Order: sequence, then C-alpha cells, then structure tokens
Amino acid sequence: MADKRLIEQVLTEQFQELHELERKTFCPRKEETLVELDSSMAQVVIGVRRSGKSTFCYNILRKHRKEFAYANFDDERFSDLKAADLNPLLEVLYKIYGNFKYLFLDEIQNVTGWHLFVNRLLRQGMHVLITGSNAKLLSGELATHLTGRYEQIELYPFSFAEYCTYKGIDTQSVTTKSEAFRRAAFDDYLHSGGFPELLHTQNRTRYITTLVDNILKRDIEQRHKIRYARTFEQLSNHLLNIAPAIIVENELAVLFGLKSHHTLSNYVDFLKQAYLLSGVQRYSTKSKLRIRDEKVYPIDVALMDARADAFAAQNLGWRLETLVYIELQRRNTPINRDIYYYKSADGYEADFVVCKGNAVEEIYQVCYDLNKEKTRKRELRGLLTASQETRCNNLFLITDYQREEVETEGKTIKILPAYEWLLQSDIIFSAG
Repeated sequence: MADKRLIEQVLTEQFQELHELERKTFCPRKEETLVELDSSMAQVVIGVRRSGKSTFCYNILRKHRKEFAYANFDDERFSDLKAADLNPLLEVLYKIYGNFKYLFLDEIQNVTGWHLFVNRLLRQGMHVLITGSNAKLLSGELATHLTGRYEQIELYPFSFAEYCTYKGIDTQSVTTKSEAFRRAAFDDYLHSGGFPELLHTQNRTRYITTLVDNILKRDIEQRHKIRYARTFEQLSNHLLNIAPAIIVENELAVLFGLKSHHTLSNYVDFLKQAYLLSGVQRYSTKSKLRIRDEKVYPIDVALMDARADAFAAQNLGWRLETLVYIELQRRNTPINRDIYYYKSADGYEADFVVCKGNAVEEIYQVCYDLNKEKTRKRELRGLLTASQETRCNNLFLITDYQREEVETEGKTIKILPAYEWLLQSDIIFSAG
C-alpha cells in the first residue's frame, strides 16, 4: 500500500499546477465536439505523448464550467501505485477538491488494474475522462472490462488549422498578404510539425529525441519486456528515417538479425500502439490481400528528422504525403471511414483511398511539385487508374501551391495547394 501522505503531497502539487493554468488561453481543438461530458460512459482520449491530451481535457472541463478533480499518474512518485491505492487516492481527491462529479485521470494506464476502479466509479454515476498513450492497452482493457461504457477519441498533434490559430495566422481573409502569410506558415509547419510544445521550444532536436526515447523505453520496452532493446531501438529509428515506407518483413528481419518474423511484426505493432507510427493497408476488395504490404507513416513530420543522429532525407514530397495522411486520419476516423493506399496490378499508384464500408468515396494523390510533365502524367494516371477500378470520381491531387481543375477521360481532378486543402472546414465531427 502506498504512503497516503505521499499521495496527498503529489495530488496537492498537481492541484496547484492546475490552478496555474487558469490564467492561460489554449488553442481549441476540433475533437472537442466528440467529447460528451455528461455521458454515463468514460471519455477516453488517446494519442502520442505530448500531443496535448491533458490540455485538451482540461480546456473542455473549464469551458463547460465543470467542477472536477484531477490526478496525473505519469509521475515517478506514483510508479509503484497499485489498484488497491486508488480508493485512498480518491479519498484524498475529495479532501482537496471537495465534492465533484467529474474526474480527470491522466495516463491512468500506468496503474495495473485501473479499469476495475473506473468501472466502479461509472456505476456510481461519476463522469470520467481518461487519457492514455497506448492504443492497445486502453482499448484492450476497456473492451474487456468496460464493455459499452466508454467512448474513444484519438488526438493527434496540431493540425495546420490549429497551428495557424495558435500562431495567430488569419485563415479566412482572401487578400494577397493573408494568403502569403498562410503559405509561409505552411512552409514552417511542413518542416516543424504539430507537437504543441515545439512551438515555443528552442532546442527542437533535444525535445524530439527525448520524446522518442521516453516512448521507446518507458511505453514499450518496459511494458513489453523487450529483450533486445538496442535492436528494437535501431529498428524504430530506421523506420522513422525511411517512412513513409512499406513494411517488407523479410528484408527487415535480415537487416536487424531477427530470426523470427513474429518478433518483427510485434515490434512494428508496439510502435503503432504507442502512436509513433500509423499503418495503412493496401486497397483491395479481397480481405486476404489487405493484410499484406502495410505502409507506415510517422504520426508527425517532426519525428522524421528532428531526432539526434537521424539520417532521414529532407524529402518534401514524403513530408507532404505524411501531412495529408494524418489529416485524412484526423477527418475520417471519427466518422468511421477507412483509409488505404492503392496500387494496381501494373504498378500505377494512388496515395490514399477513403472508404465507407466497401464503397470508395474519395481518392487522393500527393505530389509536392507538378512542374515536370513526366511527373504530372504519372500522378494523374495513378488517380485515373484507381478511379476506374474503384468507380469513384471524387478525385484530388494535393500539391505545394498549384491550383486548377483538370478534365480528362470524362473525369474531373481537383488540384489543390496543401495549405488551402488543410484549412478546409467542411468536415464536421459528430459524436457517436
């Protein structure tokens, strides 16, 4: 049993830290519309470390003037906390905060057996917000122990729209000056990414290196008891260097001396569960073909090259493709649409196919620079081939700055500059 005096000390310090936030203004996030504060179900916010989950939950509670209590379990003094300590912890929270009906539990997955505690609180009518940085841990335990009593919201680092809001960039005016500022902001975003704290951090490399190191060591190696930690870290950094990339298990197993493909598959899954990587399957109407040749992307472009000793190329095309993918995830996951990549039998490719069930609703191609005629023809042909096979005519080509509509082969292809497409606000989230 943990020392109750220590629990009170930690929670009192966290209360004081929370009080300091009252003077600050935070960037609104579109995902706020997905949270139902008065629901009888736990609201679970998950995503990569440092994506702003804690601030997100705090800001929602503050906006709606809810009286709530707060406990952050990502504190080394709580490292030995057990499920049996959670009720004494709750008692201390009542002592500090008084009566409350809303409870915000930050990174509670660090406590073994936490789900039993939360389940009891839900039965008693408490409204619970939970954050976590491991998708499988949360969803696996919640599905088992809180069946039908939770809603899951994924939070990514800042979108470009949120980045502009934070920076005070005008996203509405049509003046030449405003558009120039938006383009300049996009160039910065393309290189720096959307981790909120990076916007006021001087040493970008140290920040990202520490973040990745913490995720690998604390969230993955310790939890999963990785035996060959150095090999796992080398693999992780290699994938971040070469992403976006298709996972070729045979090649990677040989490169890193892994005797078992099962081990390699587990390592990649751990990286996805911790939100360092996100995977995209190949589009096919046949299920057995969709589980092969997975393509992985970093969850933010800052992870591609801001780490110490990263040897990733400054490929603007790959960075733009990653930004478009993450934005498609951000827009489509809440409305239950899936994303795939497309490759025809004769080698033509389209970067992203957006599906609702088995119906293809949108197809996207991403190309940083369309000035070369050979490149332009290849990108358009990939879109047209995907359109013909999927019978989808909603076609987009996202590029750095070009804007036009192309009429060809009876189809219309909308070519849009990335900074304009990223700021489109016609995607409305609806909870449930």
